[in-house]
Amino acid sequence: MLHKRAQLPVVLSIAGHDPSSGAGITADVKTMAANGCYGVTCITALTLQSTRGVKRIDPVEGRIITETLEHLMDDMQIAAVKIGMLGSAEAAKCIAGFLKRYYLRHVVLDPIIRSSSGAELITREGLQIMKDRILGRVAVITPNIDEAAALTGLTVSTMDQMQLAAQRLHEMGVRNVIVTGGHLDPPHDLVSREGRRPTVLEGAKISGGSTHGTGCAFSSALACSLAKGNDLLTAARAAKHYVENSMRKALSIGKGTGPVV
Repeated sequence: MLHKRAQLPVVLSIAGHDPSSGAGITADVKTMAANGCYGVTCITALTLQSTRGVKRIDPVEGRIITETLEHLMDDMQIAAVKIGMLGSAEAAKCIAGFLKRYYLRHVVLDPIIRSSSGAELITREGLQIMKDRILGRVAVITPNIDEAAALTGLTVSTMDQMQLAAQRLHEMGVRNVIVTGGHLDPPHDLVSREGRRPTVLEGAKISGGSTHGTGCAFSSALACSLAKGNDLLTAARAAKHYVENSMRKALSIGKGTGPVV
């Protein structure tokens, strides 16, 4: 007698393509596979980059983004969505429309604004669309301290300031916020759930130069844990643990900042 194999949760990554696979779509798929999920994708932009930084961004046409999302939604049951780099206002409009058309319980937004090498990864108009039409339609956002500052206009460099930024983001319509503190010492994260007291996730500084894609890995691992039915705090702890382990095991690849996964 044949037995049907258990189905893996399907997690959708909406993000840019990084040819070095340190971040973006390919890094998301690797993270999803490592966390027991099946990753499907919608590319918002092609980038010319390596471990040494981003050189150019070529946005994908909005028509292609919308049609890709519609075909995926028509074909399979999506358990969770991770949104990363949008790249353009056109892409931001497409994603806002997608979130309005479909109710998706577990949507994680990693609000990528610029690369670690300093390249702008979303236009000013795209950022405004993110604030006005996307933030209020996702389950949780995962900004690092620089992204939290850019979204709120506040200075964010301490735990107290992370809490103030999270509160401002709640006022902007965000239900749940995880401000990641990987640039701090020690690298603690703040989980702020609407209507509850914030929780600090303690972290340890990990030596090594392979840190490219930590935000992508965290948000993708978080989406996977939510897709498997975990609550937000449990999922956040699992995602942080995954990233820390990935950093410890990271390979030295390329001539710049190596990938964590």
